[in-house]
Amino acid sequence: MLDDVSTAPIPEAEKALFAFVDRLNDAPGDVRREDVERLKAAGWTDEAVYDAVSVCALFNFYNRWIDGTGVQGLSPALYERSAKRMAAGGYLPAPPSGSPPPSSSGEPER
Repeated sequence: MLDDVSTAPIPEAEKALFAFVDRLNDAPGDVRREDVERLKAAGWTDEAVYDAVSVCALFNFYNRWIDGTGVQGLSPALYERSAKRMAAGGYLPAPPSGSPPPSSSGEPER
C-alpha cells in the first residue's frame, strides 16, 4: 500500500480517500470541489471528509513543529513498545503500575 495505493488490496473507497489525502499533501492549493465530490461518490460523508482534512492538516502541523523545534523521535525500541501498547489499547496511555483496570460501565470508579 505504501508503494502504490491504487494497486493495494483495499476497498475502492479507501483508495479514493488516500488519493485525496495525497493530493492535499502534495498540492493543497489545487484541491477543488470535484476532489471532494469524488470522495462523496465513493461513499464518504461530509463529516468523514472533514475528519480526513483535519487529520492531514494536524499531521502536517506537527511534522513542521517537530522539524522546526528540533524535537527528536523515539528510539526504535520505544517506537516498538509504543506500537504494541497502541495496538492493545489505542491512544489511551497505559494505566500506572498497580492500578486496577478501568471500569467498563463508563461510570467513574469511586
